[in-house]
Amino acid sequence: MRETPAWLYDEMKQIGTDYEDISEIRAYDQRMAKIRDVGKEVREGLDLLDLTPEATVLEIGTGTGEFPIVAVDRCSKVIAADVSEQMLRYAREKARVRLRELGRDEDIERIEFVRAGLLTYEHEGESLDAVVSQFVLHHLPDFWKQVALIRIAGMLKDGGKLYIRDVVYSFDVAEYEKFFDRYLSRMAEIGGEGTPEDIVIHIKDEHSTQGWIMEGMIERAGFAIERADYRAGFLATYLCVKKGG
Repeated sequence: MRETPAWLYDEMKQIGTDYEDISEIRAYDQRMAKIRDVGKEVREGLDLLDLTPEATVLEIGTGTGEFPIVAVDRCSKVIAADVSEQMLRYAREKARVRLRELGRDEDIERIEFVRAGLLTYEHEGESLDAVVSQFVLHHLPDFWKQVALIRIAGMLKDGGKLYIRDVVYSFDVAEYEKFFDRYLSRMAEIGGEGTPEDIVIHIKDEHSTQGWIMEGMIERAGFAIERADYRAGFLATYLCVKKGG
């Protein structure tokens, strides 16, 4: 990553899971598999993006690397960026193993792993066809979310697409206590050990925003929102298109 100014928000600051500890990364991957159908999420996002075989797509915050494994079969190149060096190592090895099992060893050459985040990734070369951000923007306060969205718009071709999936609140804020209590009870039932604690940390210390705020930031960054879906009061997906010149 490039040298950053002292005033830039620190994307390396960790809350909850230690993403430099390989055992915690592995445990996190296993927990997510219990409460989310990650493969289905990736396929849904790719179906919406409708990439051409020649497309180059960037995922910022690739995490444990599920997206690039699936996406590389639908496009020319995937850039998988994350701020955690250990997370990138885990994702790279996971991709090698999975692609080998699928008989697609050579596809690993079309995945570029880069250590960088929403505020530090510097794109070189032709403008991107698509950018994907899944469960990453909530790590940033709203001002820095806006900065990140503007930066993403600057990397995309006119008409390029942005796909966002994240924790975004759409429930009635006047009922926040009841909502969070129900949410935690439900996650305790399906997520297993550690999951309620992770969610408490998210609610207290992360920066998930409200749907109307997120939509405003996306539009102010120069995107048209083609689709916005809100589920269960706390999940949202957005398909956005960069407006032309």
